[in-house]
Amino acid sequence: MFSIFKKNIFLADYLSGITDFHSHILPGIDDGAKNIQESEELIKGFEQLGITNLIATPHVMGEFYPNTPNTIEKAYNKIIDSKIIIGHLGYSAEYMMDQHFVEIIEAQHVIPIFKNQVLVEMSYFQPPLNLNEILFKLQNNGFQPILAHPERYSYLHSKSLEKYEELKSRGCKFQINMLSLSNHYGIGIQKMAYKLIENNLIDYVSSDVHKTAHLEKIKLIKIPKKMQSKLEHICDTSKSLLKHKFSS
Repeated sequence: MFSIFKKNIFLADYLSGITDFHSHILPGIDDGAKNIQESEELIKGFEQLGITNLIATPHVMGEFYPNTPNTIEKAYNKIIDSKIIIGHLGYSAEYMMDQHFVEIIEAQHVIPIFKNQVLVEMSYFQPPLNLNEILFKLQNNGFQPILAHPERYSYLHSKSLEKYEELKSRGCKFQINMLSLSNHYGIGIQKMAYKLIENNLIDYVSSDVHKTAHLEKIKLIKIPKKMQSKLEHICDTSKSLLKHKFSS
């Protein structure tokens, strides 16, 4: 007798081997891991998902998280010095697109994620007034922006996706949060996440993990059947393109 039930497909089924390039695992420098013990717990949690290639991206956000290449490297070295076992670990940053970021670009203190790609974010309340200037300055200095969690900016939401397509036309790539594929941030965010996937607007998937509870939730996320092939393609891109970050 054949079962009429089909196996549930979980997001975790696709994640083994990806490079997660958006996480807050460095100890004590933003709202992620508070100390080296929490960093280790997060890294072990990633390993349980089959993710052993990580690029840590602490916030760089004006006066709130005024991180620099020096403070980020010091936090990274705490993990290296602690002998925590991991496949590959790199570091970059998640840059808030504000006037402080303009100054960072001008000072040539940007830490790319991979080659010339830079992870950026916007306020959840409104886009930067000088967004065009920031994108132009970033690209004029040879960088390509990857916009973190575009599904979470409610002021971009529309039936036509016009605002997203406009950002794409300006050279932005999009990275979706794993947790957005559940109702973790709310049903509206979840619906927009799948709409962006359905319309082939998402380039990469990463976790944006801040604490172990996030990883536990990621393990439970189920993927609708009609989205499975598209999400698999996004995960494959996150495996193949970014592996060169760690190539010898």
